Order: sequence, then C-alpha cells, then structure tokens
Amino acid sequence: MPGNSFGHTFKITSFGESHGPAIGVVIDGCPAGIKIDHAYIQSELDRRKPGQSAIVTQRKEDEAFEILSGVFEEHTTGTALCILIPNKDARSKDYSHIKDTFRPSHADFTYDAKFGNRDYRGGGRSSARETATRVAAGAIAKLFLKQKNIKINAFVNAVGNISIDKPYTALDLEQTEENIVRCPDPQKAIVMEKLIKQVKKDGDTIGGQISCVIKGLPAGIGEPVFDKLHADLAKAILSINACKGFEYGSGFEGTKMKGSEHNDSFSSIDGKTTTDTNYSGGIQGGISNGMDIYFKAAFKPVATIIQDQKSVDKTGATVNIKGKGRHDPCVVPRAVPIVEAMAALVIVDHLLRNRSSRIN
Repeated sequence: MPGNSFGHTFKITSFGESHGPAIGVVIDGCPAGIKIDHAYIQSELDRRKPGQSAIVTQRKEDEAFEILSGVFEEHTTGTALCILIPNKDARSKDYSHIKDTFRPSHADFTYDAKFGNRDYRGGGRSSARETATRVAAGAIAKLFLKQKNIKINAFVNAVGNISIDKPYTALDLEQTEENIVRCPDPQKAIVMEKLIKQVKKDGDTIGGQISCVIKGLPAGIGEPVFDKLHADLAKAILSINACKGFEYGSGFEGTKMKGSEHNDSFSSIDGKTTTDTNYSGGIQGGISNGMDIYFKAAFKPVATIIQDQKSVDKTGATVNIKGKGRHDPCVVPRAVPIVEAMAALVIVDHLLRNRSSRIN
C-alpha cells in the first residue's frame, strides 16, 4: 500500500491499524544530536489521545510509547528512528455489524473498491488512530525546531457556526490548553463546549476549524514551483482525517480585495527586511519571507453518528445502519496537536532541504 510515507529529507513512514497490536512510525533523515525529551513526547501524545475529556471519544489509550532505534544516550544518532505505540483498548466487536456494510461518508466503500477488501475494525488504516504516529514524529520535529526558536501554535478557531471574531494577533495563545475545546478565547470556548455536548447528546456530530501560527522561521525557507512551502503545508494538513479545506494568509477573503489593498509593503527595521502587513501569510513565491506563517484548516463533522442512516451492503442491497462504539462528536479539539505535528514535519523537512540551496 503506497502513500504511507511523507517528506523528502526528513521523511516519516507510519504503520499499523486501529485495532492491530500496535501503531508506529519510522523517521529517516533525522539529524543526529537532538536531545530526546520523553516527557515532552508523551505530553504531545496526551494532547491527542482519546478519553481525555467529556467531549471526545471514550476509548482509553495511555499512548505509552517506546523508541526502538535511532537514539543513544538520550540523543538522536542520525540513523532511522522508530517509535512504537501499542493499542490497548481496541474493541473490535463494536464493528462487527458493519463487516459487509458501507458506512456513509467513511472510507469503507473506497477502500473496498481499491483493494477488494478492508479492515472494518475501526476503519483499520483509514482510522484517525493512525494520527498518533504523526504526533509522535511531530514531537521529534518540534524538539529540533525548539533549538532554532521556531514555535508552532494551533488552536480551535470555530465549532459549527461559533467562531472567534478576533485575529490571532489579538489572542493569548498560551490560553489554548486552558480548556477542553482548545480555544484561546475563554468566552467562545464555553459556548463551543456546550454546543459539542448538545450535539453528542443528540447522537450527532459537528465540524469546525483550526488555525495555526508558525513564528520564528527565517526568510528564504521553501522551494519554488511544485514544492512551494504553502503547497507542502496544504498537502500535510489535507492528509489529516476529516480535513476538507486549507487556506493560508488572506485566503479566500483576499479575493475580495484590490491589489493596492492586498500588497504587503516592505520596510527595513534595524537592518531587517519586514512587511507592514502580512496578507501573504509569511510566504511569497513558495518561500518564507520571515513574517508569521498562518493558516486555517476546515474539518468536517465526524462521519459516525448514533442515528439511523440509509446505506448499502457489499451485494448492493439497501440497509439501515447506526453507528456504535466510541467516537468523537467533534474532531477539532483532538486535531490541534495533529495540525501542529504536520506543520512541524513540513518546516523541518524544508529547513534540512535548504542546506543545499547555497554555498554560504
């Protein structure tokens, strides 16, 4: 099955299924000398793990991980780094009722169409369970970025039709982890939480949006033409389960502006070139310009709902189906660390690729 690897120089390959014995990731191209902080890696996995609050799936996974290779005396060695995360609370019987039935808006039908069979236990490889491997790899990437004073902060910007009406520059992003929604606007977070709980009570689900800000990336990082920095960020974020949209900088709102309004004028402050505005979102020509990189990602409502739905089975017969098991009523609170992880993987990959771009 191709498509399990991501990145060029800093490359990850994930493996495992939702209800298999374990999931894991191999990182190739990781530089030697990164100090491994086990507590930090665990804290990143804990931000994504199921069962962490009343508004997420109640599957219980402690996300205890083991580094099998690529680390010696608490530092990376430069060789392939492998992280293993055992699955401890899979309940495969919860999915026996959909063994031969295609759930609406899931990958059941498309996987069956491509491979001729599928692992119906929690979606197998198509399950969001796989994203724990991305967060583990992303934690390694973030440890590398921390050495370079590059910081990535994602947060919930909207749940349904409730959204933050302030720019990220007016928010205290340190408050993101202060509530279970992961919204840095405390008042909006309360309303979002109530909405998610009501949707869950109704046996339904709801979508939302995540914003992400990358600070401290110097100018000159990225590639022209096909491997533009924003293009790679878009691919990374759109590869996350349930993600349906990506925009960076002014995004779609920028289409309503004139060029005279949208252009970011340059200034020089203490010998450093900067821009007066940042509609470009920190990227021009596919290469960073030294300003903040910011983007938004849209996530659909989780496809599994605890309501009757019409579908078909493998024979084409019409059936009624109802979701069972443990599922998120809204994916965005747990997706925040996944978005940060994927952004970190892209930035580290481009930083390492950039080493060959000039001789000085």
